[in-house]
Amino acid sequence: MSKGENIFKRKDGRWEARYIRGYELSGKIKYGFCYGKTYKEAKEKVTKFKAAMVDGSPPPAADSRHRFAFYCDEWLQLRKGKVKEATYIKYDTALNKHIKPRLGGCFPLGLTSGLVDDFTKELLLEEELAPKTVHDILVVLHGVLKYTAARFPRIFPAVEINYPKCSRKETRVLSREEQRRFVAYLLTDMDTCKFGVLLTLFTGVRIGELCALQWGSISLREKTIRIAVTLQRLRDTDEAGTTRTRIVIGSPKSDTSVRTIPMTAYTAELCGKMHPGSATAYVLTGTDAYMEPRALQYRMEKYTRDCGLEGVHFHTLRHTFATRAVEVGFEIKSLSEVLGHANTTITLDRYVHSSMEMKRDNMSKLEAVGF
Repeated sequence: MSKGENIFKRKDGRWEARYIRGYELSGKIKYGFCYGKTYKEAKEKVTKFKAAMVDGSPPPAADSRHRFAFYCDEWLQLRKGKVKEATYIKYDTALNKHIKPRLGGCFPLGLTSGLVDDFTKELLLEEELAPKTVHDILVVLHGVLKYTAARFPRIFPAVEINYPKCSRKETRVLSREEQRRFVAYLLTDMDTCKFGVLLTLFTGVRIGELCALQWGSISLREKTIRIAVTLQRLRDTDEAGTTRTRIVIGSPKSDTSVRTIPMTAYTAELCGKMHPGSATAYVLTGTDAYMEPRALQYRMEKYTRDCGLEGVHFHTLRHTFATRAVEVGFEIKSLSEVLGHANTTITLDRYVHSSMEMKRDNMSKLEAVGF
C-alpha cells in the first residue's frame, strides 16, 4: 500500500478506498467510497472511478459546484511539465497573486465580461501595475477561461477580455561617442566583470546568458560563443504566502535562443587575454562560482555612473549592439539569429533603433540629389 492512497482495511475485514467526488458550496470536500474483499479489488475500483471522472468528467451538477479557483488549479496542473519552469512560475504567480484572490470565489457560470473589466481596472488603478504586466495576467486568465468553457459546453457564458494598450517607451541606445567612452572605461584596469559587460556590448548576449556563460562555450580557434544555457532568479510562493527566490541555470526561453555567435577578431583577442585556463570557469568571475544578474546589475550601475551615462541599463548594451550592426549594414536575418530571436519582426520592431548619427548620415545622402 502506497503512502497517500487513502485505502484502508476495515474492522469487518473489507478494504475501503476513499476519493474526492466533489465539493460543497462552502468549498468543503465531499468524499466517495469504494469497497473490496481485497486491497487489490478496492484499488482497482477506485482507479476506474477516478479515470471515469477524468475522461468523462463529473456530472454537470457536481462540476457546477466548483468555484473558478478549482479550474485555475486544474489548468495550472496541466501546464506543469509542458512549459519551462520560469513560464510555469509566471503562470502560478498570475493565478495565486492576482486572479484567484479576486475571481477565484466566483462560480464559473457567473463570470461576466463586466467582472473581468472590473478586475482589469483594479490591477491598473488600485495595484498600479504596468499595462504590459496586466496584459500578461489577462493572457493567463484567457487560458483558464477557455479551459473552463470546455467543461461547460454550450452553457458557459461568453466572456470578453479588453486588454490594456501597452505604450512602448523609447529605448535608450548609446551614441557612438558614449560607446567609445564606455569601452575606454571598461578596458581600463579591466577585470572579469568589466570584460563580461564588454562582451555583451560586442555580441548582444542577454544578461542571463552572460551570467551562465562558461569558458568551455567559447572557442578561441573558431572565434565563436555557444549560447545554450541561461541563468535566472525565480520566485516561489508557498502555501503561507511566503515568497522565496532561487537561482536556476537551464535552457533558454526558446529554441532560437540556443545559438552560436561569431566573434570579431578583436573580441576573440580579448577573450584570449582573459581566458583563465579552465573550461568550467564562469566568464564573469573567472572561477567555478557564477555571478547572479542582480549582482551584475549593481556593478553596471557603478560603471555607468563613473562614466556619467544616464538612463543606461544592462539591456541598453544589447540594443546598442543591434543598432550598430544595422548601421554597418548587417543583414537582418543574420542579426536576428545572432540575437536569438524567433523571427526578424522582433529584431526590427524592438531592437533596431535609428540613432541620430544614422539619421544625419541618411540626410547627408540627400545632398547628392540637390537638397
